[in-house]
Amino acid sequence: MTEKTNTPPNVVLILVDDMGFSDIGCFGGEVLTPNIDALAAGGASLTQFYNTARCSPSRASLLTGLHPHQTGIGILNYDDAPEGYAGNLNRDCVTIAEALKPAGYRSYVSGKWHMAGDIHNPTDAWPTRRGFDEFFGTLEGAGSFFQPRTLTRNEVNVEAETEAEDFYYTDAISDNAVEFMKKHEAEHGDDPFFMYVAYTAPHWPLHALEEDIAKYAGRFDAGWDELRAERLARLVASGIIDEQWKLTERDARIPAWDDVSDKEWEAMRMAVYAAQIDRMDQGVGRVVDELRRQGTFDNTIILFLSDNGGCAEEMPLETAKEFVTTYVSFDATTRDGREVRPGNDASIIPGGEDTYATYGRAWANLSNTPFREYKHWIHEGGISTPLIVSWPDQLPSGVIRNQPHQLPDVMATVLEAAGTEYPETYPDRTPLPLEGVSMLDTLREDAADDARLLYWEHEGNCGVRRGQWKLVKKYAQQWELYDMVRDRTELHDVAVSHPAIVAELSAAYDVWASRCGVIPRDRVLALYESRGSGLPSE
Repeated sequence: MTEKTNTPPNVVLILVDDMGFSDIGCFGGEVLTPNIDALAAGGASLTQFYNTARCSPSRASLLTGLHPHQTGIGILNYDDAPEGYAGNLNRDCVTIAEALKPAGYRSYVSGKWHMAGDIHNPTDAWPTRRGFDEFFGTLEGAGSFFQPRTLTRNEVNVEAETEAEDFYYTDAISDNAVEFMKKHEAEHGDDPFFMYVAYTAPHWPLHALEEDIAKYAGRFDAGWDELRAERLARLVASGIIDEQWKLTERDARIPAWDDVSDKEWEAMRMAVYAAQIDRMDQGVGRVVDELRRQGTFDNTIILFLSDNGGCAEEMPLETAKEFVTTYVSFDATTRDGREVRPGNDASIIPGGEDTYATYGRAWANLSNTPFREYKHWIHEGGISTPLIVSWPDQLPSGVIRNQPHQLPDVMATVLEAAGTEYPETYPDRTPLPLEGVSMLDTLREDAADDARLLYWEHEGNCGVRRGQWKLVKKYAQQWELYDMVRDRTELHDVAVSHPAIVAELSAAYDVWASRCGVIPRDRVLALYESRGSGLPSE
């Protein structure tokens, strides 16, 4: 079809779940991601874009342009009110879908929502009540890829759809995104649309299709030590990582690959994880193909990113079932009646519907190459995500941008691209002011702003960055200071050498935390202790 101009642009926002910084091909990984790589080749790759280190908070920040604590979702979608976070998208914010409506946009979401405290009964935190015209997906945070619970169309449970023999959730997300675009063309072809595609891949459990797993037979046999070094070399060669940033040491809790006894099983875990990403990339290709068919690809702004870094959560046999059933739904049997075996053990080969496993700390350490730490933490391994932005009509192709940005900037960017303003008022509410800034200048010219402050907090882990300096700490530990120009892999803490910078940035953090409603971690822990309940860990 002949490319047509559609002003303002369509917007496609693609979010993946628990994928590390260097998993996809164009960011140094072994996974075959030709469709995502093509978006990077035709657009911009941001090397220093930041999420908020966890599923629900990242989604809330991404879709509202605020920090997650301001939206009521400081940890997960669990209700700890009034002492803690409500765990529910509140009325102090507007979603991108709501903000785009005055500009004539229709909005759709296919995939994981994870921002409503009630995942079974419609509330004003459900997508269809926050600006989206159509919704297909799940309300809860994780689960089987073959029979996901809380599967919903608009506000109707459609878990019966998973009974189809060929049902696989990643494919269903891609298929429904394409169908929404086709329906939009048929019924509202003159209007622009916002499509939010929220994959659950590659979040645990390790569920993938045999044909995809087969592509990675033997690919990870070299082990995590050699593969981390290979990834770093590719990242440096591509310009994503500066050669002076040295590879972090292997996590001390991880054995050297030469000392691993179950190498074949370990390599299979990573092969299944890779297959999950591979299938997601195939879906991205179908979304792009539909845009091309409709003649709107060149004037569609596509953003691709992950909600946090690689996930180091383990699932040992003795506690696996308790871990799963505490936080997400779990079906004890497959659709054809076989027992589901939860847990990480060499006796259980992951991938099939009758398994329920994670890929573990060692492979997460590979996923986050060259950084340290993981999902949950504010060190680079927890919050760094590849961000790829394609908009052929407006942006240069094949460029790398190094200016730091974070999740609230996505809404600001989308609104500027759409030519509409962030609303100061909205029916029945007064939204908090937008926290993000548009990335369009960065994308077009690599504009720098060394005075801007970026902030994070999750579970008492916190940080602040200004220009070359990043101040970061784990809960109940001391502040660490890193020079992100010379040492982005955070190997040399220079806090002792720069006490004035530590004092200045920590004071700024305290002001931000108070303004944005960050609840002290001690208070959260005391709340859980008083209730005799465990901490959400999904």
